[in-house]
Amino acid sequence: MTRRSNLIRREGGTYYARIYIPAELRDYFPSEDKKISLRTKDEATAKLRLSSEVNKWEVKFADMSARRRLTEQDKAVAVWEHYEARLQDDVEKRRSMPTDADLEREAELVWQRIDRGEIRSDDMVSMINGYADLELLKRARQDDANLRSRRLAALRRDLAAGQHVLIGESVRDFIHRHRLLVEEGSSELRELEHLLMRAEIQALERTLERDDGDYSGHPTDPVVKPAYAAPREIAAPGQSIMELFEVYARENPRSITLDTLAQARRDVRLFVDHVGTTFPVAKIDKRAVREWKALLMLYPVKAAESKAFQGMKIAQIVKHNAEVGKPMITPRTVNRHLASLGAFCSWLVAHGYIDSNPTEGMALAKDKRKKVFPFSTDQMNLLFQSPLFTGCESDEAPRFWHKPGDVKVRDHRYWVPLIMLYSGARPAEIAQLALSDVREQQQIWLMDITETADDESDDRKSLKTSSSRRQVPLHKELIALGLLDYVEEMRSLGHARLFPFATRNQRGQMMADFSREFGRYLARIGIKEGKGLSLYSFRHGAFDALRRAGYLDEQFNFIFGHVSGNPVTRGYGVLNHGMLEQRAELVDAISYPGLDLSHLVKR
Repeated sequence: MTRRSNLIRREGGTYYARIYIPAELRDYFPSEDKKISLRTKDEATAKLRLSSEVNKWEVKFADMSARRRLTEQDKAVAVWEHYEARLQDDVEKRRSMPTDADLEREAELVWQRIDRGEIRSDDMVSMINGYADLELLKRARQDDANLRSRRLAALRRDLAAGQHVLIGESVRDFIHRHRLLVEEGSSELRELEHLLMRAEIQALERTLERDDGDYSGHPTDPVVKPAYAAPREIAAPGQSIMELFEVYARENPRSITLDTLAQARRDVRLFVDHVGTTFPVAKIDKRAVREWKALLMLYPVKAAESKAFQGMKIAQIVKHNAEVGKPMITPRTVNRHLASLGAFCSWLVAHGYIDSNPTEGMALAKDKRKKVFPFSTDQMNLLFQSPLFTGCESDEAPRFWHKPGDVKVRDHRYWVPLIMLYSGARPAEIAQLALSDVREQQQIWLMDITETADDESDDRKSLKTSSSRRQVPLHKELIALGLLDYVEEMRSLGHARLFPFATRNQRGQMMADFSREFGRYLARIGIKEGKGLSLYSFRHGAFDALRRAGYLDEQFNFIFGHVSGNPVTRGYGVLNHGMLEQRAELVDAISYPGLDLSHLVKR
């Protein structure tokens, strides 16, 4: 049997693990590999221990790769954080110290015990015990001052001698919290230890001044200074950006969904990350937005979720990404951030907090190239003949969907693509339908797409816009495929929702996870290469199908939840746009010449 290349045997027969250092981390190790004794001469035992050793180092390398190099800004932050933390510790300790009133109460308790005969002058032990608590209270302040004086003297002595033991724990805590890559024993580590000792010396000197009632002191060591530039102005109470954003969110003037509102909150917080938490809304101007947009154009994808940028401000993230090289967000995402801030700024203008919207004219030019394409007939035939629709190995995980087998998937993963194919509805609109939303009216079966949850369901519903509320007749092909039988099956099982196993992700987005996995499925079965095809391709295909049938966009936009008609005429009358019979005729006009779904028709 061929021995693994990272298992070696040295003289004497002892086995060693050879751990190869990743190229990007070799600067932190003396050689390209490490040899670690497995403490055995038995090959089978060595192989078992080797796996554990390799896994341990892989975890270590992954952690190191997620960290970043120490910068001058990090050093400044470490010094100022440590200085302020020690002063804050002092404030909290002084608050917990006994007051004169506490001493008087404790003395009264001692006299009461003397009166009761619990403390007697002829009993030394009872006297010591009786006065112990009072003496401890009296000495608390002086003992604390003595401890601080002794630590100050020790830090000065060690600083002069180049010893850093007293500060080591604080330094390593900072490195851990800020995900820094600082090698043990390195000059960088010693410098950081040296700086934090100087910071603590300054803090202790200030605390000793406070013992004399002097709170006016400032750092005298030039390295101890604020790490960040002071904000341009300080907001008055209730006038900071996020305070007013929460007022805006409660009003929700555009009636946007909770998910969209949560996304807007994250976008605006990123703006606050640039200007500062105390920045007043009245000072939001073109310059602030312009500077933020410049940073957004260099901002890495999912930076908030990356360990590489943990604990960093937006400007630091952009600077560090110049070294890391992670892909940057698209112009479309930049524009989404600007739109979130812009909608909030429009509300600020309407309520008199600012005079004009500083985001106007800031959006990047849109890429007018089409991003999503409809499926071709050949692609749809291949898709609907694939295992997800005809029988797969297992329905437990996406990695099994493309493998042929006997498991028939007949939940939202099967029906949502088909319903999109013959209605053009959005996947989330379909997935959140209640059983009561699929009903017969005037002898026509329809889907009632609303944002009102059924009384029997506690699942919230949401739509993209108010125009998304609509009634869409069921296509005759969906009825032939057995959708109504599926509806009755779900009702007999006691479910309130049409697709009870369709779930929302952590951000509350319905079908987002399946939509992502569906794109990967298309790649696995050979339909998709790169971008252009997705679950939304069915929606695009339905648009083209009605155009192919001879309809104009303004004749069918309402079926897809798009605003149609003149803004004035939309406000008149009470009947729905497009009578139900006309809607049914319109939906049934959706067809795909050459598409064969006969193998899916319920017999």
